[in-house]
Amino acid sequence: MPYLMGLDISTTGAKALIIDETGAVIAVANAPQPISQPKPLWSEQNPSDWWDGISASIRQALAESGLSGDDISAIGLTGQMHGLVLLDANGEVLRPSILWNDQRTQAQCDAMTDLIGADRLLELTGNPAVTGFTAPKILWVRDHEPAVYAKAAQVLLPKDYIRYKLTDTYATDLAGAAGTSLLNVAERAWSAEVLEALEIPAEWMPAVHEGTQITSTISAAGAAATGLKTGTPVVGGGGDQAAGAIGMGCVTPDIIGVTVGTSGVVFAPLGSYAYEPEGRLHAFCHAVPETWHFMGVMLSAAGSLQWYKDSFAPALDFEGLLAEAANVPAGSEGLFFLPYLTGERTPHPDPLARGAFIGMTTRHSRGHLTRAVLEGVAFGLKDSFTLIDQAGLPAQFEVRISGGGAKSPIWQRIIADVLAAPLVNINTTEGGAFGAAILASVAAGVFDDASSACEAMIQTGETVAVGADADAYAERYEIYQSLYPTLKDTFARL
Repeated sequence: MPYLMGLDISTTGAKALIIDETGAVIAVANAPQPISQPKPLWSEQNPSDWWDGISASIRQALAESGLSGDDISAIGLTGQMHGLVLLDANGEVLRPSILWNDQRTQAQCDAMTDLIGADRLLELTGNPAVTGFTAPKILWVRDHEPAVYAKAAQVLLPKDYIRYKLTDTYATDLAGAAGTSLLNVAERAWSAEVLEALEIPAEWMPAVHEGTQITSTISAAGAAATGLKTGTPVVGGGGDQAAGAIGMGCVTPDIIGVTVGTSGVVFAPLGSYAYEPEGRLHAFCHAVPETWHFMGVMLSAAGSLQWYKDSFAPALDFEGLLAEAANVPAGSEGLFFLPYLTGERTPHPDPLARGAFIGMTTRHSRGHLTRAVLEGVAFGLKDSFTLIDQAGLPAQFEVRISGGGAKSPIWQRIIADVLAAPLVNINTTEGGAFGAAILASVAAGVFDDASSACEAMIQTGETVAVGADADAYAERYEIYQSLYPTLKDTFARL
């Protein structure tokens, strides 16, 4: 029986996962990762920590499974997107990696937009210049650390540094590359126009590959460090959201993914390139060959509920807290919650947006506040879902749900009613690492393509139907949509 491995370099951990050809998880190991915030708005990690962590996780997963490196047929990679790893001509790291959630580069984003033009940048890259993306980080190093920039010879994303350490090869996947602001997303190739405008040498960029394509094989040094077998194929893989969507089976336009994690994501595969004219949705390459996707992101989904519980009901478990909300009618009797606790991205790219309870009266109890939080997050997901719908959903589609917040039955019912779409649960919970292993299964020849792999490995479970509260939520959503425009200037003054 072939075994596949998925490796995930997330912000918080370095995970190794092993599955068999049926999709059964054989072993999982995860090494927590430290993060540094040396100055306000900064967020950094040391690539050496990723390598130490993933090496340990690979060895642990092999040991727990009772397998050896000889048993692994292929390896897929995923991880946090947008982070900048700069190497010199000898392949040595020049500075800590600047991460996706680092916010220091607004001046560089403005400069990019001025140089290329907002409309042209959106047309080429599918997105406006965003502080989290890779290109403005490169410009920031050039502007503020010229001695480091002068030594630079290679740009990599976090997971691709691990690929380099495993295989001694510079390569990346198209889904990850699409999040750099340097890729011509329609043509699935580095944009000579953007690179020239920003004066970033094209030779710094790694070769790009489809998610199921073999990029390289495990080197002798990689094998010695991890216990893997020399020559084991390593595939392109995908950025964390694309690989996570693979792990949900979101590989064709008729399957939409909703993830309720710390952040909230609505992921919609596309059969051809498109971009949202105002840049309110991300438009990236998918990890599935010759496929693209729209993605809407809210920054504080389950994170809102976690904050609320920690702040107002620390002694109560989630089950007890949500039981109180179940006794409150839909709409929380006029109480609304805006989930902008850490700013927002879709549809309001506003770092100054703030959370708020609105409409509170003496009638409202803790149960009302809890339900308002659940409903506010559902409305935030509806914002992304609405934009994707306006861009053109297929006539028939299925919505699949995952993430920690998706474990709550009441929250699933609320989300189904707010979206006015049934929600389908799935059997997998390992997210991006599972998706990376699925991509590896195609390269290993276990399946012909990602669709057939997902069909074989992912089983759908309970469907949560749209309930009687959908009409009431449609009316309240109109009120919710009016709240941010009303409060935007107030948020900025605060």
